[in-house]
This record gives sequence, structure tokens and C-alpha cells, in this order.
Amino acid sequence: MMKHLCKRCFFAELDPNGIYREISDLIAALPDEKRTEEKEYRRRLELCGECSSLGAGTCGKCGCFVELRAAKKDMHCPHEISKW
Repeated sequence: MMKHLCKRCFFAELDPNGIYREISDLIAALPDEKRTEEKEYRRRLELCGECSSLGAGTCGKCGCFVELRAAKKDMHCPHEISKW
């Protein structure tokens, strides 16, 4: 039976390895033409890693999974002053 997970308790209740696997699977499923090139993906993650809005793998500005957002070519940083 699946536990009910509210937005506030979501990360405390989930297995981090499970989350990472799911995100990795979603990134792998992106068509090449929609996926950010590896060098740009790493640059985006580096910038996110320096941002004070990053927390537990999510963006404090929009709530997205940072690794998934950075992997999508047409996405951008949601910060007021976009970092990428």
C-alpha cells in the first residue's frame, strides 16, 4: 500500500535512491533533440550547485528536480536573475 505523501513531507518520506533512479530514467527517456548536451548539462548543474535556492535536489524557486530541469534543452533557470 502506497503512503499518502503531501508536498511538505514528500522528500522526508521517499527513498533518495528511488528518486535518483526515477530522475535518471526520465532523463534517459528524453529524445536526443530535447536533451541538453553533456557539457552544458554539467555547467548548469555546477551553477545550480552554487545557488542558495538549491535544497535536497530541488529548486527553491520553482520546486523542480534540478537534474531533470537542467537536462531539458529548452528549460532555463527560474531564478529572478537567471543563472543559465
